Amino acid sequence: MSDKILIVDDEPAIADLVELYLKNEGYETIKHGNAGDALAAVEKEEISLAVLDVMLPDTDGFTLLQKIRENHFFPIIMLTAKIEDEDKINGLSLGADDYITKPFNPLELTARVKTQLRRFTRYNKENLALNESEISIRGLFICKDSRKCTKNGREIALTPLEFDILWCLCRKKGNVVSFEELYETVWGEKYFESNNTIMAHIARLREKLGEPARKPEYIKSVWGVGYKIEQ
Repeated sequence: MSDKILIVDDEPAIADLVELYLKNEGYETIKHGNAGDALAAVEKEEISLAVLDVMLPDTDGFTLLQKIRENHFFPIIMLTAKIEDEDKINGLSLGADDYITKPFNPLELTARVKTQLRRFTRYNKENLALNESEISIRGLFICKDSRKCTKNGREIALTPLEFDILWCLCRKKGNVVSFEELYETVWGEKYFESNNTIMAHIARLREKLGEPARKPEYIKSVWGVGYKIEQ
């Protein structure tokens, strides 16, 4: 069965263009022009990935993103005409997996859809092969089935990528996880030394965990190599 992609954009020409390119790659698509219909589709259909426009007639895409993330963890790509860093950071912090601005190259969007689906599928398969579904480390508790994390009983709201990073580190507690291994495990792509993506997400993750910058309690840097969580 092919992956089902939800496209949410109130501009028919753009929605039709995205649909055309995704269908050419063998994906099944569902199109909606507002958040209300999109939410109904999410609850009714088995969605593999969503492409959400930020500007919608009934609410903004960030609100729609938050509502989807209450119960669903499939990849979400934000699509918008805005290019401000604040908007991008806002979307990623609320649970978006990627962000692309208009005007865009449909081939690039298609490539990003493939990348997100590959990462999500690969990581889930690896987790299914593990018997351990819950990990507890000095007050930090993480459960891959519910995808929830708590620290000393307080729930920590993590984006899907942040959760995957933390799970990868916790699963290999006591051992160093290299930049290459972490990136290729979580993102499903080849790692390049100039890539600052991991550093940015680790910084955000430490902030959410309340980690002191100089002496983090959990996620420790092994300079030039990667990161580790002590047992």
